[in-house]
Parts: sequence; structure tokens; C-alpha cells
Amino acid sequence: MTILLAVTGWEPEAWLERFRALSGRREVRLAPDLGDPSAIHYACVWKPPAGLLATLPNLRAIFSLGAGVDHLTNDPALPDVPIVRIVDPDLTLRMTEYVVLHVLLHHRRMKLYEKQQSERVWREHADPAASEVRVGIMGMGVLGCAAADALKGLGFQVAGWSRTKKAVPGIELYAGENELPPFLARTDILVCLLPLTQDTRGILRYELFCGLARDGALGGPALINAGRGGLQIEADILRALDDGTLMGASLDVFEQEPLPPESRLWPHPKVYVTPHNAAQSDPRALTKYVLAQIERFERGEPLENVIDRTRGY
Repeated sequence: MTILLAVTGWEPEAWLERFRALSGRREVRLAPDLGDPSAIHYACVWKPPAGLLATLPNLRAIFSLGAGVDHLTNDPALPDVPIVRIVDPDLTLRMTEYVVLHVLLHHRRMKLYEKQQSERVWREHADPAASEVRVGIMGMGVLGCAAADALKGLGFQVAGWSRTKKAVPGIELYAGENELPPFLARTDILVCLLPLTQDTRGILRYELFCGLARDGALGGPALINAGRGGLQIEADILRALDDGTLMGASLDVFEQEPLPPESRLWPHPKVYVTPHNAAQSDPRALTKYVLAQIERFERGEPLENVIDRTRGY
């Protein structure tokens, strides 16, 4: 049973080498070299060309090699086979590192100190304790829960919001449209790790930023988006930064990637820009995960972490 590797935007050589080293007798093909499409039973993909997977008549499962599956669900010709999302300790830890790092950057007002360094100014400022700062995480899946646990361990007041009700021990949770306003009102640093669906597209907009806490210890709210670029409206982020509705932002994802050179986000004094690397997929770890899933499937056991297509995640 042949595996197809189809990735866009990444260098595929490391993935191909790893899959071939660990796949035993399985043949691994790299798109666009499909060979006989009927021999391909599994597809391991990141942003494959629209319609590609529909050309594989015997496809049994699709594995998304990155965090998020909207690059697949947006394909109108997507075959009706299970789509497996990556849940891996390495990827989860990387995202937790990113979230904790940027929460601390805003908490400790590093943009201010960077400016002072560039001006050779030696001046201390009062810093609130972590226990005085309220972090709110939108998206309480595996990644959100791990980040929440790490931030709580540092002393922050942590709460989470999700579209549907969940229970996470030790974390105050909000759910649904009716509970979004009170969640925002108690949040000083907003972390977005939501999946991109029809319901969440453009959710990070000016009206939402206006609902964030204005009475916090940081003097104003900050935004961290390490979810998907389609969640945010960048014109609204810039408007909020310029008029003081947001005091800062850390953005790892964007409406258009790579971020165009002319974007005002690049030089903005209140913004951290990173190139969609919050949780990079490591071929070494994720290849083992995918192959273990295939072996389970062929033993007659169910695949793990299969997405619900009606929800889009």
C-alpha cells in the first residue's frame, strides 16, 4: 500500500527521506509524481493542490502534517475518507513554548524595553505580578489546554473559551456566543488557537478587541494569534493598535502568507511578527505518528484524532 507525500510551502526532502527510512516495504511517492494513482492508499499532506486527492480512487485516509485542517476542508473535491489531524507531544510543546514566550513578552513590556535599548535609556518601570494578569485562550483543544496549564503554572489567571462547552480541571471556561462577552471582559492578554471554520473566520475583528478588559494591570489588552491567518482581520488589528484599543500584538499567522513586504504590520512598533513557525512540524516525530496510525488502521483498529467534517476540526 503506497503512501503519497504532497506538501506545499515546505521543503519536502526531509519528509520524503524520513518516510522512506521508516516505511519498510511501503512505497512512498512525492507529488506531483503519482505513478499509478490507484496504488495510493494513504496521503500525507500540507496544502496539497485542490483536486489532487480526488484523483486517487483507492485512497483510504488523509493525514494532515500540520496543525489545522482548513487547507483540506476548503477543497470542494475532497474525497469522503477519514482525515486525521496531528496530535503529537512535540508539536504541542512547541506551541506551548510560543504562547508562553509571547505572553511573557507582553506581560514584561518588552517592546518598551526594546525601544529604551535602541535609545540607550536606562529606566525601570513597575511590573505587575503574573497573578495580576488575566490571560484568555480562545480554543481549548489539545494545544489550548497545554498552553493554559503552562501559564497557570506561572501564576497567571487563565480562562478559556470555546464554541462548545468543555470541562478542563482548574481552568475557568466559557463557551458559545453568549459567554464570549464576559470572557473578553476579564481578559488582558488574548491568545487565539481556534481552528479556522466558517464560524470562526474573521472572528478577530475590531468589535471583539473593544470587548477586552480596559482595567487590567498592563494598562490595556494584547493579542496573540498562533491559530490561523483567516481568523483575523488585519486592517482591524492595525486600527486597534493605532487608536490604543490594543496595546500590542504577536502574530504568527496572516491573511496572506508570506506576509507582503508592504504590510504595515512589519514595522509597527507594537507588533511581533513571526513566519508561521509557532509550532513547526518535525518530520522525525510526525512520521512515526503517521506510520503508527496506518499500522493501527490495517490491524482493524480505529484511526485516532479523526476530524468531524461537520465542525471542520
